[in-house]
Amino acid sequence: MKAPVSWIKEYVDLPAEVSTEQLTDRLTDLGLKLEGIHSAAAGIQGPLVVGRVLTMEPEPQKNGKTINWCTVDVGDANGTGEPQGIVCGAHNFRPGDLVVVVLPGGVLPGGFEISARKTYGHVSAGMICSARELALGEDHDGIIVLPPDAGAPGADAFDVLGLRDEVIEFEINPDRAYGLSLRGIARDAALAFGSPYHDPCLRDVPAADDQGYPVVVDDPTGCPVFVARTVTGIDPTAPTPDWMAKRITQAGMRPISLAVDVTNYVMLETGRPIHGYDRAKLRGTIRVRRAGEGERMTTLDGAERTLSPEDLVVTDDSGIIGLGGVMGGETTELSDTTVDVVVEAAHWDPVSMFRTGKRHKISSEAGKRNERGVDPTICEAAADRVVELLVAHGGGTAQPGVTVVGTPPAQPAIEIAADLPARVTGIDIPAETAVAHLEAVGCRVSVDGDRVTATPPPWRLDVTDPFDLVEEVARVVGYDQVPSVVPRDAAGRGLTRAQRLRRRIGRTLAGAGCVEVISFPFVGAATFDALGLPEDDALRHTVPLANPLSNEEPGYTTTLLPGVLKAAGRNLGRGAPGVALFETGTVAFPVDRGPAPIYGVDRRPDDAEIEKLLEALPRQPLHLAVVLAGERERSGWWGEGRAAGWSDAIGLVRRLGAELGVPVEPQRAARMPWHPGRCAAIVVDGEAIGHAGELHPEVCDAFGLPPRSAAVEIDLDAVMARAVDVVPGPVFSSFPLAKEDVALVVDADVPAGAVEAALREGAGDLLESVRLFDVYAGAQIGEGKKSLAFALRFRAPDRTLTEAEAGAARDAAVARATELTGAVQRA
Repeated sequence: MKAPVSWIKEYVDLPAEVSTEQLTDRLTDLGLKLEGIHSAAAGIQGPLVVGRVLTMEPEPQKNGKTINWCTVDVGDANGTGEPQGIVCGAHNFRPGDLVVVVLPGGVLPGGFEISARKTYGHVSAGMICSARELALGEDHDGIIVLPPDAGAPGADAFDVLGLRDEVIEFEINPDRAYGLSLRGIARDAALAFGSPYHDPCLRDVPAADDQGYPVVVDDPTGCPVFVARTVTGIDPTAPTPDWMAKRITQAGMRPISLAVDVTNYVMLETGRPIHGYDRAKLRGTIRVRRAGEGERMTTLDGAERTLSPEDLVVTDDSGIIGLGGVMGGETTELSDTTVDVVVEAAHWDPVSMFRTGKRHKISSEAGKRNERGVDPTICEAAADRVVELLVAHGGGTAQPGVTVVGTPPAQPAIEIAADLPARVTGIDIPAETAVAHLEAVGCRVSVDGDRVTATPPPWRLDVTDPFDLVEEVARVVGYDQVPSVVPRDAAGRGLTRAQRLRRRIGRTLAGAGCVEVISFPFVGAATFDALGLPEDDALRHTVPLANPLSNEEPGYTTTLLPGVLKAAGRNLGRGAPGVALFETGTVAFPVDRGPAPIYGVDRRPDDAEIEKLLEALPRQPLHLAVVLAGERERSGWWGEGRAAGWSDAIGLVRRLGAELGVPVEPQRAARMPWHPGRCAAIVVDGEAIGHAGELHPEVCDAFGLPPRSAAVEIDLDAVMARAVDVVPGPVFSSFPLAKEDVALVVDADVPAGAVEAALREGAGDLLESVRLFDVYAGAQIGEGKKSLAFALRFRAPDRTLTEAEAGAARDAAVARATELTGAVQRA
């Protein structure tokens, strides 16, 4: 909202010493935030004066253009008192007119310097200015002709044109709709400085009668008040007064014609949008109703629109003539032949206006105000102001009939404790001060002991609860008075165990080079088909969503893999050489116990009812999914890189188990979407909690991943339930390490993990580590067999192990492996 300072001062008697900067600072404190301060004089330098045209001689040119060689009296502004010779291409003035002249040495907006120069056979010493050349408007076909009393030749034109008038641009929040008017801005300015305020809507208006234009309102909820006045005999050629056009321009709008400009001017002045109908184009009674399904109309912008039953429309006997409160219709718009005008000032339901504007993608100055809420009590005053201006400047006659349909909705009273503003803000605000400030912002206040009842003013439709009243008191006192208080420690004992564990998991995966992603937890049949899941797979049994984002994904997911696989494919498709992504989140498995019961809201459900509600909830375990695809180690001058594979996936799970103190055991398994020969079930305490390994080739193709990409999905709840809060650190020994290697032949279907576990069990406390470093299958060891080579490392905490001690521990480990897995030591 742009507001000229001179216009603000018409309604509030500000102290003479108050500067524009001080005014904007205080208004910002009150909630009307400063966006900028503009001056029409910006970019104009040097002598800009009033001139009187003495002579004007047309001179046709060879290019077909006719210029005027003029002599202009500029008084003593040129230092000689002699008339100034100026070439001008405009033709809308005559000898004797007063014009605006910029003399040599002046600078116009855009850095255009004026000098005496020879053109069209004359030395032109200056320029007769148009509105566009002074950045006052878009009119460049004719120069500015000043009124006869504008001033003597040579007078300063800055004051004549109001170029020194500063314009304040405010950023108006949606809850400060009153700030979209000079009336509202001036009221806050008066509040800021305790100055007298002159409300432009406090005027004597004629009483309603039955002689006005007939109006029927079928929907009083959507249109509580409708006022109609009629002005006849307007001169359609009457120009808009310069002062009005200037103010409309300063406010950021474009002057159009007198009738239209008057309605816009009153809207800017009072905040009440006004609409004018050409009386000659109206047919019968004006009626306000809801649109019928499929009804159509053409709005003032020339667009034909299909309406909804939620739209409020204004009609006459010919059909729809306006989209109520948003935009008028083309059939009754004002034109350059309009002589009789029916003035409409109506109050519209803000919610309905907002939805209509959004539905039809219409943004207008009137709609912007109506949808935020306008004072419903000023319809008669705004209509009367329009009538007054049309009569004064258009030569029209105000008809005696006044139509008023409906009454303004009343603001409900709000009751608060007298000390509530002080308690909420932390400022020492006595009850008397709170009451005085509420009255200052326009509330009607009554006090009963320690209770205050306030009825908000009609222009504050946003004030609806006690804390809105607290805000009103606080903004008058000043937000800068709110004390700075160090926040107290939050209640509770910090993070829960589950939260701490989730952070450890995230840090562990990030330390392993993984990046966390968050995806939508919705799936459909196509997703499960891409994962290669059979039709009877339990993961296909999902919890259906009542209002899914997409019909293709109507269920809550039972697996996190689709989200991370899609993210991986998207990143690889955009040029990433490799990805390592993880996601933690809940999945949902239906319990098939029927719908949850629906209880009333008049009481809290008892424990038994809450239990029934919980029973109906799906099981929602916390899962972890990881995908590794493309380069796992980059190539470079340091050597060859390598692609991610199944061992990386299993290694991540083992690393996570070690960080949480949970021993995990990979066991051979077959489960889609993993490759049947490279999939491991992740077993903890004999329970399979997930799978890891290489993805099936068809799954890689479906998600745009390179071959041999790997993935993990495990039940984090199961892992966290067994996690150790503090994992004991390793015990270090300074004594030498004893190295023993063994090669064991086992059946080909015996997992290496089972052999390793048996070796650990048999080796005893002296074993520091065991590592599988070779797997061999071939004719030398027989059909259906494989050889597993392990590196065993022994160390004692208090002595150097002898060769016999190390050998005994090795033999015990081999013996246990033989007992449990049937392993035979290779010679």
